[in-house]
Amino acid sequence: MALIGRLFVILFAFCVACMVGGTIVIFSILFPELSAMDTGIVNADAINVLIGFGFIFFSGFALIPAIIVVVITETFNIRSVLAYAIGGGVVGVACYLGLIPYDTTTMTFDGIVRRHLEVMTGAGIVSGLIYWVIAGRKAGAWKQPRQLPSQPDAAAKP
Repeated sequence: MALIGRLFVILFAFCVACMVGGTIVIFSILFPELSAMDTGIVNADAINVLIGFGFIFFSGFALIPAIIVVVITETFNIRSVLAYAIGGGVVGVACYLGLIPYDTTTMTFDGIVRRHLEVMTGAGIVSGLIYWVIAGRKAGAWKQPRQLPSQPDAAAKP
């Protein structure tokens, strides 16, 4: 029963982390347009649509690498914030490199843009930290048996 509850917590934490990561990616890529004074006020509906697309993009590409990180941390009871930050960074890099064409003859990625790689890595690190705040601090706790409160001895009562 504890495992089912834990799966809901993991799913919720993954969704929130993906929302934060998608928002970071969207605002980082749109930063030049948002900082220009001559564009006027940005339409809030357009930003909401872009954040939604950022969430879908980030969660779709991050699902498999994030599941691997979650399985490893839950299996080995890893609760370190540094482990989740590093895992999030690795997931961010994996998401970015999944979009870049790979040349098999030269064994290199073609067209890596350093700023985009940095943005995805940073978004992954922040997403890993958000996941740790919601679910990572109690990783593997569902495997430990629950301690029942101790009952006072009936013979000790007068």
